[in-house]
Amino acid sequence: MSRFKLQSNYKPIPDQEQAIEKLVQKIKSGEKHLVLHGVTGSGKTFTVANVINRLNMPALIISHNKTLAAQLYQEYRDFFPENAVSYFVSYYDYYQPEAYIPSTDTYIEKDADINEFIDKLRLETTANLITRKDVLVVASVSCIYNIGSPRDYQKFTIGFAVGNNFNREEFIDRLVDLQYTRGDFGFLRGTFRVTGDTISIFPSYMDDGVIIEFDEEVIKKLEIIDLHTGKVVQNPKSFMLFPAKHFIADKEKEKQASENIKKDLHKQIDKLNSEGKKLEAYRLKQKVEYDLEMISEVGYIKGIENYSRYFDGRIIGEAPNTLLTYFQQRFGDNWLVIIDESHITFPQIRGMHAGDLSRKKTLIEYGFRLPSALDNRPLRFDEFLRKIPGFLAASATPSDWEKSLSQGNIVEQLLRPTGIPDPEVEIRPIATQVADCIKEVKKRAEKSERSLITTLTKRTAEDLAEYLSAQGLKVHYLHSDVKTLERTDILDDLRRGNYDALVGINLLREGLDLPEVSLVSILDADKEGFLRSETSLIQTMGRAARHVDGRVILYADKITGSMERALGEVKRRRKYQIAKNKELGITPSTIKKAIREKLVSKEEMEKASRDKREIKYILPEIEAEALTPMDKKKLIKMLKTEMRIAANDLNFELAIEIRDKLRELEN
Repeated sequence: MSRFKLQSNYKPIPDQEQAIEKLVQKIKSGEKHLVLHGVTGSGKTFTVANVINRLNMPALIISHNKTLAAQLYQEYRDFFPENAVSYFVSYYDYYQPEAYIPSTDTYIEKDADINEFIDKLRLETTANLITRKDVLVVASVSCIYNIGSPRDYQKFTIGFAVGNNFNREEFIDRLVDLQYTRGDFGFLRGTFRVTGDTISIFPSYMDDGVIIEFDEEVIKKLEIIDLHTGKVVQNPKSFMLFPAKHFIADKEKEKQASENIKKDLHKQIDKLNSEGKKLEAYRLKQKVEYDLEMISEVGYIKGIENYSRYFDGRIIGEAPNTLLTYFQQRFGDNWLVIIDESHITFPQIRGMHAGDLSRKKTLIEYGFRLPSALDNRPLRFDEFLRKIPGFLAASATPSDWEKSLSQGNIVEQLLRPTGIPDPEVEIRPIATQVADCIKEVKKRAEKSERSLITTLTKRTAEDLAEYLSAQGLKVHYLHSDVKTLERTDILDDLRRGNYDALVGINLLREGLDLPEVSLVSILDADKEGFLRSETSLIQTMGRAARHVDGRVILYADKITGSMERALGEVKRRRKYQIAKNKELGITPSTIKKAIREKLVSKEEMEKASRDKREIKYILPEIEAEALTPMDKKKLIKMLKTEMRIAANDLNFELAIEIRDKLRELEN
């Protein structure tokens, strides 16, 4: 078996070493549910990387959002540069699910703009799982969604070698079966082109191209080329080509699947007619018969996943094939599942099925889909737990559910490599919280230190930021209405000293690394609820644990149950950390971390904002016939960006208008 090879300039500190050793021994002894209870900044990712390395087991790391998954992917890729580290998240830049709104009789067709690079990484993930054993996949919760049968996917691979007898025309037919499209005038991912006796393929899961040269009916030469320079980078003797898409209609199963679809179609039509829904019955008949004709002709349609149960041979209600199925079929139970920020990720996995079910039921009721669409779905939580061999939940605040399921298999990692203990916490009255907060922020600003202030509402955050600015402080607010790229730049500006403080809500919790922050002020801390729960309080207070002089102030008139538990946990950690520092002779020091360059300049952001305001009014004036091919190309690129921005802002009306204009230009 290929071995994992961890590469790092750092060695585990004693606290990390004991955590690594305990986890390795517990997994080897057959324990299925483990918790790594590691404080913020203690290096949980490095600990997990060492566990993977010592066990030499393939692993799936699940994160609760794409951004954190991308950070983890980069970290693990740096730790394991010689191994197959893969990234598997939702590949949509713009996604509008198929839906029907009965109140307005509005049908919304599924529409999506797929990110080609992320799609490549997803296909690369499944190719790695089939061909390699040293696989580490960082995924979002999209890993619990249907991606088709791994057996069918593997069945459709083409293996060939120099010297093989292979008719060129038959080879081209096989490429089409694998959903590669012929593109003699453009060489894009997932396409091939034919020049005489040479076939050039751009595999969907690679950055390089594959050149196959035929001599009559024999493969004479294979080359892997760099598509940017055209230079040959490898001359393999053999090659295995995987399909261009995950959903492939198996020709052998197609006839039986079509018959089963027709049977279910007649049943559903009879049901709708018996309920007096003649329009719905007619609509369903037209749609399904068209889909069957397209599948028969080209082997693929948009929305083929809604018929996946028939092609997979699954029974009604059976769990779909997901990324987990690839792990199961390749490794059995001999693989690891790590749930990052488990207190958020587990609830997210648990809630995915219900939202999908509601939308699909409406489509079925009004004749847009067969009931089989219900089986194209994310896994239910109980199915997820049955499909994984166990889990290692990593969090600074693991939930009671994780703790109870682990049955005491909780490994603590309470020391930070910097030696910084959890911050001291004070409780001050609410009546003077704003005035007191201003005084404390000014103290930190004089020492070139930064502050975070958390409120309960967006409006309060904005109003408080405005008031603090009027008092001579450099302050900005941060909440979910602030665009993603702008959030990143605001945080960088805080670190640079362009702001003395940020005022926010729950965004000032997981995933923020701000070593310059020495003060966290939590306003109205005694208002019980999600934002002032034990977990939220501990996570928020942890933002001050990267500065050697970190302090937390809770403004409250009473100590709630959540506050009491959070204060007790922080006090317990701090006592242990200070004692260990003394025992090991560690002097705490503030984390040093470079500030990355801005992703987008202020001028570019202002221009994008102007373009966004104006785009709605520009659209009707764009005339495709009046544009040169080069101008069309530039405009299409710009409009695609604007469509994604509109979709991210939930402005679907504008996104649809832009989409229609794009189709006009592209046609």
